[in-house]
This record gives sequence, structure tokens and C-alpha cells, in this order.
Amino acid sequence: MSREIGINTWVWASPLTDETVTDLLHHVAALGFDAVELPLEASGDLSPEVVGAALEATGLTPYVVGAMAPGRDLVMTDHESVAATQQYLGACTALASSIGAGAVCGPFYAATGRVWRMTEDERAAAYVELRESLAPVVERAGEQGVSIGIEPLNRYETSLVNTVDQALTALDGLLGPALGLALDTYHLNIEERSSADAVRLAGAHLLHLQVCGSDRGAPGGDQTDWRALIAALDEVGYAGPLNIESFTADNASIATAASIWRPLAPTQDDLARDGLAFLRSLAH
Repeated sequence: MSREIGINTWVWASPLTDETVTDLLHHVAALGFDAVELPLEASGDLSPEVVGAALEATGLTPYVVGAMAPGRDLVMTDHESVAATQQYLGACTALASSIGAGAVCGPFYAATGRVWRMTEDERAAAYVELRESLAPVVERAGEQGVSIGIEPLNRYETSLVNTVDQALTALDGLLGPALGLALDTYHLNIEERSSADAVRLAGAHLLHLQVCGSDRGAPGGDQTDWRALIAALDEVGYAGPLNIESFTADNASIATAASIWRPLAPTQDDLARDGLAFLRSLAH
């Protein structure tokens, strides 16, 4: 199955703004990518007019990703924080709708890095609260023609949703055309016994896939069983993109959030080119 190959602009820069987006999207297109992930780290960083013009000039297919910074929580917090998080997610879906991006993806449940112990009953209660807090965001996204992809993260970045099984449980009853799962091979490598089986479990709910090497560098030449993963994607009929997500170490906040303590390639362009070449080779 032919799939678009994209990349997240976090490979080079954070935050992405109106001042940087045009040059960066032209660079992504010049490298040969089909698609691009646009992180909206704060409402107002990106305007539809500037981003739309850059997308039209480059022909890239857009996807929007969100960042759950400290204080962005939909569970086990105060009403003001939930409302502010819902407002931020609304800004993400509004941007996506205005630029023709069909999906907004991210770990939309709690701030990345927020971890706490839970009993089975406490986890079940948190999932109920998540569904209640997420429901109006999903409803609005559906009205805008946008789907939300919820991303499980590894145990060091969250204690709420680590696996596909947990995501399906947490979102039970809410999954549908406007809500699915966004998976990331980095997190799958840590939390799942088989990345391919995790894809199969997600099945028709798989909305979006981010890829990288098992060390968070370029996909290819790492421990991931890529052939098995691609076969599983074919089995479930996933026709979405393969989007490389890695991070620059030049921005202190994002390097710390993603635990990027050493270079993952000679240059960020090398990471992008090597990853793209490998992903193209999987089609043959």
C-alpha cells in the first residue's frame, strides 16, 4: 500500500511560528517529503493565512500536532485547567480545519511528564473523567471536519495511557469518525510486546502513525521490525502517512521534554534524508 511520507518540523525547530514556517516548509518539500506535521505549541503561533500560503506553494499534505505543556490537563485537575486545555485543543482543531489538515494528534489527556500511581479504580475513574472532558472537543472537531488522534506515551512521559489496550479502554464509547488513535513507533517499542500486534489491536481506529528509530533517530538500521510493522499496517488497511517525529537538541525545553541528550545524526538534515530514504525503500 502506498503511503505518504512526512516529517515533523520539531526535527529542526521549536516553536514553529509564522516567522519560521514558510522557509521550513520549503526545506521539507525540497528534501522530498510528501507531508508535514505542524506543531501548534501555543495558540496564535501559526495563522491560517501564512501556513496556508506555504502549503499551497509546497504542495505538502498538512497534519497538526499538539503539545501538552505543563498545566494542560483533562483529568485530575481543577475546572479552570480543563477549560484552558479544551480551549487550546480547540485552537488546534480550528487551525487544522482552516488549512485543510484532516487530523490533530497528540497525548491529549495530561501534561507530558506528569506521572502518578493509580489503583485500578482510580484509573477507571480517570478514564471516565477523560471521556467527559474530551467529548466536547471531539464534537467540535467533528463539526469542523477534523479527526483527533490520541497518542499513548511511554511510562516515563505519562502514567495514564501507555498502551493501545489502555487507549481503547480509556476512549471506549467515544471512538468514531472524529476520534481515533495516533501511534508512535518510539513509544510502541517501549510499551508493547509487539508493535505489529499493537497496530492490529488498534485496527480501524488507527488514525495516524509517527515513525522513528528505536533510539528516536532516523527510522532504519535500528531494532524495529519494520517489515512486520508495515505488514500489520497493510492488514488493518491503514492508508495514512508515515511521519517521522524526532526533535532538535537546540531548543532546551523540547530537548528536555523529549530527553534528547546527544545528537541522533550528524545533522538534522541527515536524520531527515536517511529516514526518508529508508521509508521509501520499504515500498519496494
